Amino acid sequence: MKKILTLVLALTMVLTAVCAYAGGEVQLYSSMTEADLDALITCFNEKYPDIEVVVTNGSAGELTTRIAGEAGNPQGDLVWGGMADSDGMAYADIFEAWVSEGDKQNIEGYSSPNGLYSMDHLSTVVFVVNEELEAELGLNIQSYEDLLDPKLKGMIATADPNSSSSAWNNLSNIMAVYGNDTDEAWAYIEQLMPNLVILGSSSGVFKNTQAGEYVVGMTYEDGAVGLIRDGATNIRLQYPTNGTSATAFGCALVKGGPNPENAKLMIDFICSVEGQNALAAYQQGTLRYTNAGYTVPEDAWLPASDEITWVFRDVPYLTEHKKDILDHWNALWAKVVQ
Repeated sequence: MKKILTLVLALTMVLTAVCAYAGGEVQLYSSMTEADLDALITCFNEKYPDIEVVVTNGSAGELTTRIAGEAGNPQGDLVWGGMADSDGMAYADIFEAWVSEGDKQNIEGYSSPNGLYSMDHLSTVVFVVNEELEAELGLNIQSYEDLLDPKLKGMIATADPNSSSSAWNNLSNIMAVYGNDTDEAWAYIEQLMPNLVILGSSSGVFKNTQAGEYVVGMTYEDGAVGLIRDGATNIRLQYPTNGTSATAFGCALVKGGPNPENAKLMIDFICSVEGQNALAAYQQGTLRYTNAGYTVPEDAWLPASDEITWVFRDVPYLTEHKKDILDHWNALWAKVVQ
């Protein structure tokens, strides 16, 4: 009898696996770059060739607003990118309380903060500097203080921290350098604002800086280093000498999405050692992944962590006070710029 039960259970597991791998499609909502998405689709389809990946690209704010609007008839299956460790339970209404097993293998401090996100990569704050324009202005941009130079008025690009995870990441790093909600931090931000131009997307920041529209883009490693990998010679990554920090980003399963099993397969792949090693090899190390078993490829474009000056980011504080910080930012922006 025990042998029969064992056989039945084994067959059930096999049938479940077959159903999970049966093909179909997965609707991926993502704020990641085109290069990231190309890597994911290519590597994922090598393992699951019968699953068609349909991508909707947008900022974190755009995607979460869209998912909330589709709640009566969900169209997306998962989100990759833009879901940050500082979000707390803000999106509990639109995401399933489900976390990949790969999340449990992450390096200490970077596992799911809320039971909604499966964390997979770090986004480190960096300036992308157009060296041609920098030289024309006679500048040497290294630190946050260097961004205050009057020559840079209207020449520093950023996204909107109210809707962009990359811009919130940059605002969080200023808090990490100058102190959370301190007078020093807000005084610095107020001085910086006249030099800023807010763009509609995170990708526009590094792309338009490389194109010569701006001297500096306040951005993140992945997007900027991708341009350099693809042949851009007029820009450099500048980690602020005051220090930089990283936020963990992850994947989330859309509540009631049409293809949940395929979505889980994709999230499991992104969070696994196998998946992260495959993605890193494909892209030559343009992302910092979180799985403790991940191996940095020898030809990685990003500098090693021990080559960077790091500062501590108080994620719980930023999570709790995010609305207040954004309200303060918006009030200053209206006062200084508009």
